[in-house]
Amino acid sequence: MRVYLGAAPGVGKTYKMLEEGRRRLERGTDVVVGFVETHGRPFTEAMLEGLETVPRRNVQYRGSGFTELDLDAILARRPEIALVDELAHTNVPGGEHAKRWQDVEVLLGAGIDVLTTVNVQHLESLNDVVESITGVPQRETVPDAVVRRAEQIELVDMTPEALRRRMAHGNIYKPEKIDAALGNYFRVGNLTALRELALLWLADKVDEQLDRYRADHAIDKTWEARERVVVALTGGPEGDTLVRRAARIAARTKGADVLAVHIVRGDGLVNADPANLTRQRLLVESLGGTYHQVLGGDVPRALLDFARGVNATQLVLGASRRGRLAQILSPGVGVTTTAESGSIDVHLVTHDQVRRFSWRRAGTPGGLDLRRRLFGFAIALIGLPALTSALDALRGEMALPSDILAYLVLAVAAALVGGLIPALICAVGGFLLLNWYFTPPLYQFSIAERENVFALVAFVFVAVAVASVVDRAARRARDAAIASAEAQTLSTLAGSVLHGDNPLEALLERVRESFGLTSVTLLERDDPREAWSIAATVGGPPCTAPSEGEAEVPVEENVSLVLRGHPLPAEARRLVEAFAAHAAIALRQRRLAARAAEAGTLAEVDRLRTALLSAVSHDLRTPLASAKAAVGSLRSHDVAFSPADTDELLATAEESLDKLTRLVENLLDMSRLQAGALAMTLQPVSVAEAVPRAIDDLGPPAAGVRLSIPDDLPEVYADPALLERVLVNVLANAVRYSPPGNPPMIGISEHAGLVDIRVIDHGPGIPAADRERVFQPFQRLGDRDNATGVGLGLALSRGLAEAMGGNLQPEHTPGGGLTMTLTLPVYPDVRHAGKAEL
Repeated sequence: MRVYLGAAPGVGKTYKMLEEGRRRLERGTDVVVGFVETHGRPFTEAMLEGLETVPRRNVQYRGSGFTELDLDAILARRPEIALVDELAHTNVPGGEHAKRWQDVEVLLGAGIDVLTTVNVQHLESLNDVVESITGVPQRETVPDAVVRRAEQIELVDMTPEALRRRMAHGNIYKPEKIDAALGNYFRVGNLTALRELALLWLADKVDEQLDRYRADHAIDKTWEARERVVVALTGGPEGDTLVRRAARIAARTKGADVLAVHIVRGDGLVNADPANLTRQRLLVESLGGTYHQVLGGDVPRALLDFARGVNATQLVLGASRRGRLAQILSPGVGVTTTAESGSIDVHLVTHDQVRRFSWRRAGTPGGLDLRRRLFGFAIALIGLPALTSALDALRGEMALPSDILAYLVLAVAAALVGGLIPALICAVGGFLLLNWYFTPPLYQFSIAERENVFALVAFVFVAVAVASVVDRAARRARDAAIASAEAQTLSTLAGSVLHGDNPLEALLERVRESFGLTSVTLLERDDPREAWSIAATVGGPPCTAPSEGEAEVPVEENVSLVLRGHPLPAEARRLVEAFAAHAAIALRQRRLAARAAEAGTLAEVDRLRTALLSAVSHDLRTPLASAKAAVGSLRSHDVAFSPADTDELLATAEESLDKLTRLVENLLDMSRLQAGALAMTLQPVSVAEAVPRAIDDLGPPAAGVRLSIPDDLPEVYADPALLERVLVNVLANAVRYSPPGNPPMIGISEHAGLVDIRVIDHGPGIPAADRERVFQPFQRLGDRDNATGVGLGLALSRGLAEAMGGNLQPEHTPGGGLTMTLTLPVYPDVRHAGKAEL
């Protein structure tokens, strides 16, 4: 498939498609025109000359004739290429497919190449954007994925000034439409915006093709076709600064992308703050970027692999927070990434956290608790003198290598119990004691033999190495335990939130339970100068200000989580910060959901208002016009009416006013029903008497209605007047749509304490997908004549039936047609006995 994408109507998409079709025909390709819409443009019509055209399919709809693409004829003809205009077109009902792009997919599936056209305003993802720019809603859309699957997409572009000149010369629309078009849709600003939308959308398609090409050819070198800025996040507080700096760098180039990435170590024990990551993710997305999380053991390599994979041109890193000594011993992520970045520019950004080195974060003391470290110091300080005394007593029985092994065992024991520092004390102290007491010459800090020098140095090296490994293992075990506890808490939290109806309250309750708090309150305010307000709270008395709680966890500038019960332990704060960030997200989602519900309600009200105005303009105007014409004729002195003519005019006026009265009553009753203020009197009612009265109310149109009523039919519990109105409305629809000579039938039966009144007709029926739509106010399934009412009859009938404790359901009539079943409870029925006092 080859798509000619137009920035606006009239840029020449169809002309370019026909031009390509003629070119391929001259090369000997079998080309046919499946469907081309010229809109009466002479240059486009001239391009059709010499091209074989498949005749269109004629379709009748609502009394009018239309022409559509003849899919079966093209498939039978089986050309190599078919030209199909207007990909987003909606087919006239009655065909196999609702949209033309579905017809095109059938042609492609049959092996027929397709040249087609579409305007940018018809792309589904841009439809609402185009409407907000131009103010013109587009009813016909095509999914973006359908267009993106095309092998080729060619942008047919034209400057706004040139397009307006074409319009003014009469090359697009007829003369009577030119001024309106130039002053509305074809304004320079609109055309410029549409042009930019088309270019940006096509740029994304080109990016996909470029990525696919680079992947197919194993190209990992950066091609600077488009600026992409990757910012590396560690989970530290400096991430906000880095994200904003990356956004400013990207803003210097039109259309640049920002991608934030966090590298997760393979062991999963990195001390990244989840609250910071959550906040930074929201910040990136609010600035128009995307957030990514990548697993990798080697952070610089994983970071560069990601950057090359997305064809990044620039990489933003934070300056190291480590001290000078640590940077000398290890170059760090920033230096390593810069050295290996190749063609990717690396920005090292300074921030407030530079050289704020944390021993705990770096992994030195903190892996073991205080008790174990005290035991380790005791082993070092007490064990060294004790071991030296014991070895001195055995001086004649043990050689120097044995003495070294004994001190090594003591150093390993200190490392196992107390970690690195007690082990270092044992290693250094043991070295000095071995040199003084057991290495010739004795009682001097000197060594006579080189072999002993090597033995003592090896002892210190092994002791320090073993102590480091033990300390790191202890630290990793502690980190793993913390990570496991945090993961379990977060997993429990996620489960409680997902299964709760109120995720924000469920989240706060989980925080309260997990940390044994009295109350947890989420506070917010619109402005720092205003007082705090409670967004959500659980537990005991809520806090109305952060100062009232024992702990405060700020989430954003104007959102804070306040905890009451006891001070928050330092090791628990990071997890609570993650909960607080998710609470802010849940609060935001609640607000968005409320706004969406409000917008949905307003949209529904607006839809009903529009439909009501449309219905009133058609259906109330007709009886008013008839009554006014009849009364005006009677008051006229120019014509002398006979008594028969006078009676006919009066009857017309009376009939019109009766119809108007019924319409107004239906509108008022529907309004009362929706407001829950409809008055009714429920009492025992005989169906055998109510149904004939409804038939009589309809008059002559209901003549011939067949009726089947059992002799032992019980009374139903209903309002007599409302029941009669329901029956009249339902029966009127059945009479209206019943074919001549085959009037509707009413069948009544009783079972399980319910009475079913079935109104059966053999008319055209209603498709199963549309049966519930007929019960919506002002819905007439496309019927536009002025004699069918405002579309309230069935909606009001179902509402009245439900108000009386019954129901109204549509069913298919065997052999064709529709059956409306009115179900009412039998009197007396214990399920509805309490409603007698309404």
